Amino acid sequence: MEFPEDLKYTKEHEWIRPSGDTGTVGITDYAQSQLGDVVFLELPAVGKVVKQGEHFGTIEAVKTVSGLFAPVSGEISEINPALAKTPELVNKDPYNEGWMIRMKISNRSELGKLLDASAYRKLTSK
Repeated sequence: MEFPEDLKYTKEHEWIRPSGDTGTVGITDYAQSQLGDVVFLELPAVGKVVKQGEHFGTIEAVKTVSGLFAPVSGEISEINPALAKTPELVNKDPYNEGWMIRMKISNRSELGKLLDASAYRKLTSK
């Protein structure tokens, strides 16, 4: 499993790559491996405001349907248009081409409540 060091992780298996006042969000390699083949994503509209831990979308895989949760509070600024036609990008490349949303971070201090790569690795090895 891959756990990039430049990301912050949630206990619900989302990741965020902060860059200035924005962040790119997706699900982890661990999460996609547990879900199986991703077949559909329901992502929020640009402009939607979410709070940390709040449901922002749904991911549907062959095995199950799961909720997606915001790692931090903010406003959705972009969704990954490629996922509408090729949701399997989440399986193939969860940290790059398989990103889901970009958001404007409203409270950067919330990043401190997230897990670093080492802590997330421990969480998934239980």
